[in-house]
Amino acid sequence: MAEGSQPPKKVLVVCTGNTCRSPMAEGWLNQKLAGKGWIAKSAGVAAWGGGCASPEAVEVMREIGVDISAHRNRSLTRALVDEAAIVLAMTDSHRREIERRFPEAAKKTFLVKNFGAAPAEDMADPFGASADVYRHVRDELVQALGDFLLYLAERGELKR
Repeated sequence: MAEGSQPPKKVLVVCTGNTCRSPMAEGWLNQKLAGKGWIAKSAGVAAWGGGCASPEAVEVMREIGVDISAHRNRSLTRALVDEAAIVLAMTDSHRREIERRFPEAAKKTFLVKNFGAAPAEDMADPFGASADVYRHVRDELVQALGDFLLYLAERGELKR
């Protein structure tokens, strides 16, 4: 690490099984945050760990130039939450579960759709659906995560 540089801040993206929404968000965020002083990780509140991203998630992310084929799902842990500067939950039930397990994380836990002009709402789960449904969720995620990046930029949180 260069003198005077700091380790990157971490954003943790959380869904249920860590095979669809959160890996798509992690992959997109890591591409957009490269060199900006942040990295993204993801986990699931009900993930066993070691499984792959769903084939549909891999396919629809590849369509926009993001490769998540090497993703392996992981369970939400105290270490992941503790090291995160911000935790983004896909749904209000995920947010409540994070806060139930890790009450100290409440102040840094938000819905992924918390940063746009519209009222915060849950991100739909495409698990088991067609690639077209995954594309719709991907596009909603990209919009919501773009709003999140704008939030970070407005706060002066992104390196240039």
